[in-house]
Formats: sequence, C-alpha cells, structure tokens
Amino acid sequence: MTRRDVVITGIGLVSSLGEGPEAHWAALHHGAKPVLDATSFAPFAVHPLPALSLDAQIPKKGDQRQMEPWQRLGTYAAGLAIDHAGARGLVADMHLVVAAGGGERDVAVDEAVTAALTSATPEASGALLNEKLATELRPTLFLAQLSNLLAGNISIVHGVTGSSRTLMGEEEAAADAIRIAAARLAEGRGEIALVGGAFASQRWDMVLLYAPGGVLWQGDYAPISARGDAGGLIPGGMAAFLVLETAEHARARGAKALARIGGIASNAAHQRAGGGSAASAAALWQGMACDTAGLGVISGMTGVAEARVEEEAFLAGLGSVPVRRSGSVLGHGVEASFPANVALAALALSRGGFYPAMDPADAGDGAVERILVTGFGQWRGEALALLEKAP
Repeated sequence: MTRRDVVITGIGLVSSLGEGPEAHWAALHHGAKPVLDATSFAPFAVHPLPALSLDAQIPKKGDQRQMEPWQRLGTYAAGLAIDHAGARGLVADMHLVVAAGGGERDVAVDEAVTAALTSATPEASGALLNEKLATELRPTLFLAQLSNLLAGNISIVHGVTGSSRTLMGEEEAAADAIRIAAARLAEGRGEIALVGGAFASQRWDMVLLYAPGGVLWQGDYAPISARGDAGGLIPGGMAAFLVLETAEHARARGAKALARIGGIASNAAHQRAGGGSAASAAALWQGMACDTAGLGVISGMTGVAEARVEEEAFLAGLGSVPVRRSGSVLGHGVEASFPANVALAALALSRGGFYPAMDPADAGDGAVERILVTGFGQWRGEALALLEKAP
C-alpha cells in the first residue's frame, strides 16, 4: 500500500508565553524568560496561563459555563488551529483525536478525605476510605470528569463531526494521538484531522496528584539542566492542537504546509525499573532511518531526574546536534507538551530558522532542515516525532 505524505497546516498553541504561533515565535526567537507563579501553590511553582478572550472561539456563554477550565482551554486552542489552517469549511470531514487527563477533581472532597485518613489509625483507614468513597463522591461529579468531554465540546463548538477518539495515559497518550492521526491519513483513512491536548497547571488537584509522587520541583526556579539529582517538573499551563492533512489534500485547496511529518513512534519503557528508556528511544530513532545532518532537537524533557538521565543518554548518542529544552521556558504540560513541541518544530521549519537556547545546557545554533521532537514521560514512555521542511 502506498503511504501518503502527511503535513501540518494549522497550529493552535496557548502557553504562559501567550497564544498563537506568531506570539510564540516572537517570544522564543527573542529569548523569552519563563513566566512563573511562585506563590499560589508554594512551595511549588507553576507556569500560569495568559488571560484568554474565550468568546473568540467559544461564543456561547452556556458552552463556556458547562466546561471545566482545561476543557475551555483545549476547545479554545482547537479553534485557533482550525482558523490557522483556514479549515472552517472542512470541519464536517475532519477526524478528531484528543489526548486528555481525567478532568478536574472536587478539591474540597479530596481535602476532607485526606484529612480524615491522616487522623485515622492504620487499622481503621481502609474502612474509612470505603465509607468516604461511598458517601462523598457524587456520580454526577464523575460524569462531569469524563475525559472524552473535551472531544465532545470541540465537536459541538467547532462542528468537527468526523470520527473521534480520546486517549488517556499522560505523556504517551499525546504522542500516540498524533501518531494515530498521522497514520490514519497516511493509510488513506481520511484527508484531514485535528489532534492535540490541553493541561491547566493552576490546580490544587494536580499538586495533590503529583507532589506525593515526588515529581514536582520545589523552591526557587531552576532550568531543567540545573535541577540536579532531586529533579522535578514545574507544571506548565498549555494547550496545543494541530491540523494534519495529506499533502495532496492541502495542495488541492491551496493550503500552506508548515512541515512534513517524517515519522513518529512511541514505546513504554519504565525508567524506574533499571532504566531502558535511552535504549528504547535509540531503537525508535534507528527505525526512522534518518541521519543527523541538518538535524535539530526540541526536547520534551520534564525535569524529573530518572527520565532526564535517560533522555540525556539518548541525546548524547545523536552526536553534536543543537538541542532546545523547551520545558525550561514553558514548563511541563503533560498531555499538551508533545503536541506543543511538535507545533514549535513545525513553526521553526516554516520560518527557516531555529530557536535560541532555552536552557543553559542547550548547545548548537543555526538553521535546521529537520527537527526531532522527543517526549520522555515522567516515569514511563518515550516518543519521537521527526518533522521535515514541507516539500
């Protein structure tokens, strides 16, 4: 079967640096500094979202009210991508793939359950937890958290009515969302698709989720390469959606291709079980059969120590290629980070340049012909996406 070329024609990107590809290119091209909120969730910092004019992409106030903040964020970014691609008239044929988390939790209930368990004896804690789960959690609350509501809201607000699927599984879900969307188009199962994810960082429930696992960076800001053996991520609010098209479809409608997807692959090695991610990523890279001439790297490094060590080992194996650790500026957006970095790669290729250093460990300079996007999960999963200049 002949595989068709797949290109990126639209970018919808929101982060602490602003919204849209032009704002991100301008900010990063001029060496943007991280935007941080170090007080609201102290001792943990977050990269906050900018103020958004939601009416521009979600015109009905009723639609805005029934969404959680991360759903509004994702729906907003999806609209930006559709507009950037000039594809409003194609939404009825557009396939949708979304990487999503589990929605926002009722923080008051979580705090009450946690407080009760803290004061309970070990013998009584199990029965108490069962009681709280039976009496405090509301079925309607659970239904409001279903991750596929983001896909549903995008369909309702923007009229995207092709096939739809939602993937969960943190960083790897985002990589697989793009991989699946691109594969469907390459295999002839569609001509155009919308794919991406969203993450709202300004949430106590995310602190409650990640802090006990020891994956959050504490204290004053430090770039990823300077977080030492302790390591840790700084959550970054962001949403990123991409419009993918077959090259033939884009040409036929006169759409500008920003970049070509040369390959995308993922795996699920477990860093904390004796390593393995570096070797796994090296195998993925070998399968892409691409040399490093003219290659640049946008790294999705989270800052978590085990994953960082594994990715640094993989990057060292690539030789002297320019690397940009975007998480030092944008933070880590879990399901949104991989599509955000793919968006930044496509943007750089369309501009014929590359970004200045984002981290003190970043090296190399100059224009690149292709960009490798990496995504090593906090504790499991690695993914690579190879983007090339559009033909």
